[in-house]
Amino acid sequence: MLRRLVSVPTLALLAVALVVLSPLWVPLAALWDCGRARWRWAHVRLLAFATWWAWLETIGMLVAGWLLVTGRARRPGPHFRLQRWWANGLVVGLRRTCRLTLTARHLEALVPGPVVVLPRHASLADALLSAWFVTRPGLEPHYVLKRELLADPCLDIVGNRLPNHFLDRGAADAAPELAAIGALAAGVRDPDECIVIFPEGTRANPAKRARALARLAERNPERATTLSALRHLGPPRPAGTLAVLDGAPTADVVVMAHAGFEGLDTFGGILAAIPGTAPILIDCVRIPRSEVPTDAAARIAWLDAQWLALDQRVDELLRERNAMVAEAARRHR
Repeated sequence: MLRRLVSVPTLALLAVALVVLSPLWVPLAALWDCGRARWRWAHVRLLAFATWWAWLETIGMLVAGWLLVTGRARRPGPHFRLQRWWANGLVVGLRRTCRLTLTARHLEALVPGPVVVLPRHASLADALLSAWFVTRPGLEPHYVLKRELLADPCLDIVGNRLPNHFLDRGAADAAPELAAIGALAAGVRDPDECIVIFPEGTRANPAKRARALARLAERNPERATTLSALRHLGPPRPAGTLAVLDGAPTADVVVMAHAGFEGLDTFGGILAAIPGTAPILIDCVRIPRSEVPTDAAARIAWLDAQWLALDQRVDELLRERNAMVAEAARRHR
């Protein structure tokens, strides 16, 4: 409750301030861009998106408040619809302000449910936009997310009313967390349901990948050697994924690759990506449950093999996207 007493008014004040102060920040950001960004208007675009996002969040909180007042706070249906609206609004805002677009392939692999969705994790953006990936075909997602995301007040309010688990990654005893993940997965039974977990556990980049592989080498040199071939992904942490697979024993698995979110975990990386000159590419592969081993050790080896294959697919998507960027640059010379 104390967290929301701070985050909710702070976000609402930010939304109002960005609009009220726009006569000041628009020309200042434009002057800065003219001098340093070669007419890409990156700072103007980013602040415009910040305004869009702040109002998207504020409206989401107002709707959530209305659902509480009207006695529907415990009904998942209206909140899933609010989540779908929010995710679509986020994509529309990125397209209109930053010219970032998403090109999704094989999203039909997500339906019918129940399915376990295993996406790569390259930035905060892919964690938030994964709601667009899975709700677009009509699924109602159950999420395993890190607890730090509760700093976002809209996600805090709506996310806690929906069947999600906010993971305490620093817990001294992992058993209660894994039990909660398994219980969450056990609720995924219907054709319109899925559970989403990020096996890497954190955003992957070269430094984090090297540290993760070094730690893994101390515990399991054989796995570390196998996964040292990864170029774009971090090594998967199997405990949470195994808990999901145990909790949803009949669900197929969908592995999700994407390219274009790399570098969006820093302010400089975000500015460099604005405006978008090529779409963010997303691709899905569905794996029948009959191909997933039942033995825990075999499942870890299976997960590692899927992650190596996903890494290769990401490499292909990155090369395709780099070709698009080069072609766009050639046309604008």
